[in-house]
Amino acid sequence: MPDLLRVVNLQKYYPLHRSFFGKPKAVVKAVDGVCFSLKTGETFGLVGESGCGKSTLGRCILRLEQPTAGSVFFDGQDLADLSRRKLRALRRDMQMVFQDPYASLNPRKTVGRIVGDALDIHRVDSRKARRERVKELLEIVGLRTEHIDRYPNEFSGGQRQRIGVARAIALHPKLVIADEPVSALDVSIRAQILNLLVQLQEKLQLTYLFVSHDLSVVRHISDRIAVMYLGKIVELAEKKALFESPAHPYTKALLGAIPSVDPRKRKTRLILEGDVPSPVNPPAGCRFHTRCPDALPDCFSEEPGFREIQAGRWVACHLYG
Repeated sequence: MPDLLRVVNLQKYYPLHRSFFGKPKAVVKAVDGVCFSLKTGETFGLVGESGCGKSTLGRCILRLEQPTAGSVFFDGQDLADLSRRKLRALRRDMQMVFQDPYASLNPRKTVGRIVGDALDIHRVDSRKARRERVKELLEIVGLRTEHIDRYPNEFSGGQRQRIGVARAIALHPKLVIADEPVSALDVSIRAQILNLLVQLQEKLQLTYLFVSHDLSVVRHISDRIAVMYLGKIVELAEKKALFESPAHPYTKALLGAIPSVDPRKRKTRLILEGDVPSPVNPPAGCRFHTRCPDALPDCFSEEPGFREIQAGRWVACHLYG
């Protein structure tokens, strides 16, 4: 399958303090040199601890945040080279489901306005046809057509996230970035939303970038998974290979922290010591060496390259140099 999305050395730095002349004196390196590609029709999972830069990466891909450096190629086009007019037209093919179903919906607008805004902005069909399209979208995501004139405060968290999903698929996009879409929901509701996303992918031929800190959720929905630590991807592999034989020590620690439902099954758990370093002043060399039990001398001074150690498996670790 061809690549729908290709990210090349993407960086996003946030200035903290500036000098008298406006030059940044310190920056937060939220995303620092990320590379990966996403094939048409697949679900690409992106996991890591809170604060590692997952959500920022997703927002930079959609140009909701302006990247500091690097390139994003969508359907063969470099988004950095597009004018505002061309980028706006291309946004029909790229949509996002946000993490917080309460904060992502305008409380002053009805569901019909929220879901139909994208149709209005891109002038899709007549006003009457747009209203019928919104009703169709509500039915697709499991809501009733009479919900069209209600406000977000009249819905539960799960229903609000369904509204967010309906808004995301309104323009028949090719790519949907789901930024922790179930983390704010009850466990019983999470499965419903995940199953809805899977059904919509099959029905509408969608491609997902699924961002989450929950490995069990990512395992359920993803085809390939990338593990992110302190602004960088440290491992990328097929789902089965990643869960059966993790390569990077950080990936092993994440998988070891997943609770087991079988009390008779014992797991070898890797306990990490210390806290995640500050993205303002990341460690020299490998950024994980301050917590890694397998650190080598090179890890303290030389940053590991992101190399392919097996077919389809990429790791940034000196253990595989």
